Amino acid sequence: MKQVRGYIFSREFMGERVPQHVQNLVIRDFCQKNGLAYLLSATEYAMQGCQLILDQVLGDLDDISGIAAYSLYQLPTDELKRSVVYDRILSQKKTIYFAVEGLRLESAEDVERIETLWKVRTTLPNCYKAQEQEWKN
Repeated sequence: MKQVRGYIFSREFMGERVPQHVQNLVIRDFCQKNGLAYLLSATEYAMQGCQLILDQVLGDLDDISGIAAYSLYQLPTDELKRSVVYDRILSQKKTIYFAVEGLRLESAEDVERIETLWKVRTTLPNCYKAQEQEWKN
């Protein structure tokens, strides 16, 4: 059975705030449904933009099969930093799972799909909202 380390946040991400115990429950349920042995979660520090704990978990990949993150939106917001995470996962032939989205990253095609989701998510707030506009005849 593949062993995966959980990865959760103690801060807001992408405008969302999810209690740590809820994040752990979602990851645990995801792991049970997918036949993964869930190792206790590593919790990222609360400082905005911090990824010290993620870097530590990535450094431990030799001892585990991968990472089970609560959400893909907990990856670094900076595209270059996300790319470093992707490269580390792929170069070590490991997997990072995203419980909320039901996705996994273990190939270049997965990276492309995840980056597309990032672009959609970051673009949506800038989209036209018809319901907020008054239409004049």
